[in-house]
Amino acid sequence: MADKSSFLDSTPLGNSLEEIFLSTDIVPGDAVSYNICKAIFLYHPLGYKMVCGPLQLAMAEGRAITVPDSPGERVAEAFKQQWEEINADSYIFQTMAMSRVYGISSVALLIDGVASTEALDPWSLPDASIAFNIYDPLNTSGSLVISQQPMDMDFLKVREIAVQGNKFHRSKSITVQNEFPIYIAWNPSAFGFVGRSVYQRAFFPLKSYLKSMITDDMIETKVGVIVAKIKQAGAIANAVMKASAAFKRNVVKEAETGNTINVTPDEDVVSLNLTNMDAPHALARRNILENIATAADMPIKILAQEAFVEGFGEGTEDARAVARFVDRVRITMAPLYRFFDKVCQYRAWSPAFYESMQRDFPQTYGSMSYRDAFYRWTNSFTTEWPSVLEEPESEMARLEDVKLKAVIALIQVFEPILDSENKLVLYEWAADNIATNKVIFSAPLEFDFERLAHHLDEEEEKAQDLEDAQKEGLENMSQDSGDGEDDQSQGVPIKLGKADALGERFEKAASILAKVHPDAQDVIPIGKLRQMLATRKKR
Repeated sequence: MADKSSFLDSTPLGNSLEEIFLSTDIVPGDAVSYNICKAIFLYHPLGYKMVCGPLQLAMAEGRAITVPDSPGERVAEAFKQQWEEINADSYIFQTMAMSRVYGISSVALLIDGVASTEALDPWSLPDASIAFNIYDPLNTSGSLVISQQPMDMDFLKVREIAVQGNKFHRSKSITVQNEFPIYIAWNPSAFGFVGRSVYQRAFFPLKSYLKSMITDDMIETKVGVIVAKIKQAGAIANAVMKASAAFKRNVVKEAETGNTINVTPDEDVVSLNLTNMDAPHALARRNILENIATAADMPIKILAQEAFVEGFGEGTEDARAVARFVDRVRITMAPLYRFFDKVCQYRAWSPAFYESMQRDFPQTYGSMSYRDAFYRWTNSFTTEWPSVLEEPESEMARLEDVKLKAVIALIQVFEPILDSENKLVLYEWAADNIATNKVIFSAPLEFDFERLAHHLDEEEEKAQDLEDAQKEGLENMSQDSGDGEDDQSQGVPIKLGKADALGERFEKAASILAKVHPDAQDVIPIGKLRQMLATRKKR
């Protein structure tokens, strides 16, 4: 047992993979060291797939970035450009991959001329020269052991890292663990009581997979063997008989497609019979892959690169299982994305960028301070991952059509009862929702809302002037009316527009009408109109 432990924890020389996995000492439950994890990742056929396969699926399509509380797409585009300039996707991928290989990894922000121990000043990022470094457990060994004291505030928590004695302020680094730490469970691959490698539980079946590859090589070597059943010479074989047998073997060996060879009825030429190996080997290979996938807690379709029979768009159970797995992977990546989002926001939305926004949109940002605008953008900053289950274009168009009809219906419901300011809010909301409909509308919908607000105010003033004129006219008719017997007073024209749909205005008009002539109710059904408006109000 001592030899096995020292072997597994030592640095193998020569062919690392062969020396590790062809050892007879490996049994289920063996711990994987830092060097073994590195060798598996570098050389094992499934090493890269187990670590990077889920990450590639999760990050295959980037996030949708939107900043609704900003004009157009310029703010979002500036963020995307900065994201690409600092190569954020690559750093996130590397950090997540190293955490899956060893159990823990860290990414740190370095600023030229600023000590790593100083707290991050985000307002200085636009003009700073920055770099990101990825650190594996060997780089941070000693600083990520984490506390094992149950009453400690830092119990099983990572606070800060140190590399070669240089500490990083916690605002400048972020550490990711694969799985969660277990109390007093030392992981040699990560040099601490932290998360564990994705290879830990799959160590033994990974060895079995290599054996299946050796079997494949052996079958491939033997499958071309030709068995020539040649009649053997008698007990006394002379030189002529031996030469004849050798000649027949050479004929069989050199025969090709299009050639003809001759054998006696007692002789036969067949291939090596390997049919009995097919089913057991295929079953064992499949079981090994399932064991590895189960140990790594990942769908076997990712590990075996099996094609989906009906594809992601068909919504099969296998596809849904993979989609749920990818969603979990994206959740584990969320802290890294938040870290890089913050850096990108401060660098992309710099004071120089804001000055250009002030020049182009003076009505909105002319009197607004830079920090107020920055916080306004960050508060409305949203990201959304695309669904792994991709919908067909026809289905996406149908869903977008339903959304568009819902927007139109809400406008029809609320527009008649809103004042000009709330109408403007409604129109902006509708324009933002229509602008996100890229399936039906390829070009963005942009309104000049400042001019629209001025137009709505003018329309409201005209409606109010018309209402005042109607009211004044009705009052004058009341003063000029006689004893109520004039035929012209029996029909009083009242125009009920959108503004008169409100109950308050209707009651005012009804009271004025009652003063003009009580018999007017016989011409205009006031009661039925009041009932209709009440019913409409309830709806």
